Amino acid sequence: METINQYLHEVAITAIIIKDGKYLITRRSPNKKRFPGLWTVPGGKMETNDYLQLPKDTEHYWYNVLERTLRREVKEEVGIDINHIEYVTSLATVHADGSPSLVISCLADYVSGEVGLQIEENDQFAWVSLEEAKNYQLLDGIYDELVMAEHQKNGQKHEWQRS
Repeated sequence: METINQYLHEVAITAIIIKDGKYLITRRSPNKKRFPGLWTVPGGKMETNDYLQLPKDTEHYWYNVLERTLRREVKEEVGIDINHIEYVTSLATVHADGSPSLVISCLADYVSGEVGLQIEENDQFAWVSLEEAKNYQLLDGIYDELVMAEHQKNGQKHEWQRS
């Protein structure tokens, strides 16, 4: 049997945001189609408007599109500004509706703003230590990403693994 490759993926990017040694987690709205009521980190989907309406950085390409998307999504979703975005890991899934997704997980520093939630996206938030994060019903894999972020901010990098 021949396998057919699908090239069109929904691309999402998330931010493990650090402020005063704690991480921002948010609880997904109970009305969300995917993973309602579970705790995660802010982020969202890349849209073509994140680059198509901008001038290209070189003759053929737009650069920093993921970083721009992440800044926009974090600002929209939780109302804060971030910087020093670094890659942590990536994951892929095929959702129950058949949509394939690629998610890029990043580490970022809090810059400014007060957390203000988009209630249709998230209904609660908390700044937590790695130990405190264990007390929340996190989306599967998020705790492991927080562990990676903790190591990364201490200068140790490794690929995702179950903690």
